[in-house]
Amino acid sequence: MPVRVAGIMVVKTKVSLKMTSRIGPRAAGTDGSDFKHREKVAPCYQMSASLKSEVRKLNLVHLLIWLLVAAQVTVSHCNLVSHDKVSMPYQWEYPYLLSLLPLICSSLSLPKNNISYLVISMISAGLFSVAPLIYGGMEMFPVAQQLYRHGKAYRFIFGFSAVTVMYLIMVIAVQVHAWQLYYMKKLLDSWFNATQEKKKK
Repeated sequence: MPVRVAGIMVVKTKVSLKMTSRIGPRAAGTDGSDFKHREKVAPCYQMSASLKSEVRKLNLVHLLIWLLVAAQVTVSHCNLVSHDKVSMPYQWEYPYLLSLLPLICSSLSLPKNNISYLVISMISAGLFSVAPLIYGGMEMFPVAQQLYRHGKAYRFIFGFSAVTVMYLIMVIAVQVHAWQLYYMKKLLDSWFNATQEKKKK
């Protein structure tokens, strides 16, 4: 309503303040309604981050498997315990120890998206991870067959049949390496596409 103050007509108006959820400093030239566009992350980077997380998890499981195999080889060859408790390793376990190489290359490739290290990791994984497991499956099959048919075991690991323990480790390892190769291939494609997009720009 109008109010007269010192001969001057002053009009009081009610100012309505609209509450908004966008609190805080705001960039000049925007009302804050374009946040959806400004906060978007390119799909290739989102996929890369997700794939890296999966590869890291699988690398950790791979390291645990490698440590188990390395422990058996070390304990048996250094005679730390009796061979009745921990038997001598099978032949496939020796080349499998080289699977540490693809594991290291894979881990080195992740921080800076190094395509070369990732390719080396994939190739060496086939040679030092998958190939020894295939050979090991064939090497231990006659022993497993004899154990199944006659119930006789000649190698033991802390009272358990060595062939049973190693087949269990092998089954887990095959799945781990298969998923490793799958995710690394997808990660390689993601990095390659991101590199091509940068070159176009």
